[in-house]
Amino acid sequence: MATPSKHDNEGAEASAPAADSRAKLPASPVEPTTIETLKARIRHHYELASEYYYSLWGEHIHHGYFLSPTDTKEVAQIHLISLLLQRSQLGKGSRILDVGCGIGGTSRYLASKHDCHVTGITISGKQVEMATNLTTAVSSHTEENVAAGEAIKLGNGSARFLELDAETMGDFFADQSGFDCVWISEAMSHLPDKALFFRNAFKLLREGGKLVIADWFRGEDLTEKQVGDDIKPIEDGMLLPPLCTQPNYVAFAKEAGFGVFCAPFDISKDVAKTWDISWSLVQSPSLWAFAVTQGRDGIAFLQAFLAMRRGYANGTFRYAVMVFGKI
Repeated sequence: MATPSKHDNEGAEASAPAADSRAKLPASPVEPTTIETLKARIRHHYELASEYYYSLWGEHIHHGYFLSPTDTKEVAQIHLISLLLQRSQLGKGSRILDVGCGIGGTSRYLASKHDCHVTGITISGKQVEMATNLTTAVSSHTEENVAAGEAIKLGNGSARFLELDAETMGDFFADQSGFDCVWISEAMSHLPDKALFFRNAFKLLREGGKLVIADWFRGEDLTEKQVGDDIKPIEDGMLLPPLCTQPNYVAFAKEAGFGVFCAPFDISKDVAKTWDISWSLVQSPSLWAFAVTQGRDGIAFLQAFLAMRRGYANGTFRYAVMVFGKI
C-alpha cells in the first residue's frame, strides 16, 4: 500500500510519545456496576443508531485519513485502512479478529482486497445483522439466510460476524487461538478495562502476530480546565470511560508482553476534517428529533461532535495508530 513518504516508519518513530509511562497508567476508573451500565448504554446506542451511521457515513464507521484536499470521506476512510496495513505489514491471507467491527466495512475490505479470513465481533446484535446482510449482498453466497457466525466468502477471503462483548474474547476464542492479527479501530476507547483487552489480545495471537490499533486519545499533561472544556464532553457524549494517552497504550502493551512493532503515529491533523464533515451531515432536523427521543444520551452524542472539532483544534484531543507484536 503506497503512502506519502512523509509518513514513513522513520518519521513515526521520531514523533512517537515516550514509551516509559508506567507511572502514568490510569487506575481502573470504572466501578463494576458502572461498567455494566456503561456497556448497556453503548449496546443500546448502537442498536438504535447504526442505521443512522450507515446513512451518514456508509459502510465504514470510522475516521477518514485525508491526504489531499480533494479526498472524499469514502476515499479517506480507505486511506486509514491502508495506513494500518502499511504500518502493520500484515500479510495477505491473514486470520484476523476485528474487534468492534461495527457493520463490517473493514472486515469486508480486508477479506475482499487482502484475502484475509476475518472474524468480526461487536456488542450490538443489530450491527451483526447489518454486517451479515451487507456482506452477503456483495458475496457470491447463494443462500438467502446465513446462519449467525457463518463465514461468508469474499473473493479469496471470508468474513463472519458475532455478537460478543470484547472483554470476554479471551475465553470465547480460547480454543481458536492463533490469530495472525487482532485489529481494533476506534473501539478500545469504549472498553473500561484496557489492560484486560491487551492481555486477551496477547493470548489469542500466534507467535509473531500483530495487534493493530487506531484510536482516540487525550493529549498529555492537560490542565483540569482543558479536560473539563474539551475532553469530558467527548467522554460523556461518546459513552467513553476516561480517555487514555498514547503512552498509556504502550505501557499496557508492554505489561501484557508485547513488543512495539510500530510506535504511536499521531495523525490528528490528517483526520480532524472527519468532524467538520460529520457536523455538516448531522444538521438534519430528523436526526436531532431522533436524538431528543433518546434523552440525555442522544443530545450529548450530537453535542460531542462540536467537542471533537474543538479538541482537535486545541490539540487536546488526539488520534493515533500503532502496532504491537507478540514476540
